[in-house]
Amino acid sequence: MNISLHILISAAFIALSACSTQEIKQEPSAVPVITKLPAIKDQAAQNSGQNPPMTLIKNNKTLNLVRIMDGGACKNEAQGAKGAFLVYADSVDIERIKREKGPKIFGDFENKIQDFATSALQQALNATNLNENPFALGADETQDQLTKQLVTHFLDSVAAPVKQFQQTTTLNLDIVPFTPSFVFYQHGCEATHVEPVN
Repeated sequence: MNISLHILISAAFIALSACSTQEIKQEPSAVPVITKLPAIKDQAAQNSGQNPPMTLIKNNKTLNLVRIMDGGACKNEAQGAKGAFLVYADSVDIERIKREKGPKIFGDFENKIQDFATSALQQALNATNLNENPFALGADETQDQLTKQLVTHFLDSVAAPVKQFQQTTTLNLDIVPFTPSFVFYQHGCEATHVEPVN
């Protein structure tokens, strides 16, 4: 390695380290257009860090994570939310249904789950007050309040369709929002621009 290349690489590292140590000051009056929602600590989320839990306990049964679905909806032109939803199912039920009805039935199941989960998200957003809270002590408190509202409304909205789906299909399942993935829109909703997760 020639000496000029070595000096150039050293200068680049110094410049990079100088950039990474600069403090960025955010103006207190600035409101972000997109707000990432933090995880909340409740039974619905059961999140440890940024990775979804692989299992969930429901009615004393262990359900396994079988699908991660993206979903989004707009409450109006300005407000909405999008994020990931975790679908858990009983592996014993899955194997039994595969034997009885064949694996192709799960494509139909997936469409039905996506339909009622999307409807539940829309209902949850309609019931959630997405306006900025002037009495919140800071952005974290506001985000936490919005997240709790949305999750509570979603779980209320999705409970009956999940129960009906279980009775019709005999597949024990649950759907929960993955709160670290949620993004709120308060100044121009782009929530319907969601790409599916495979």
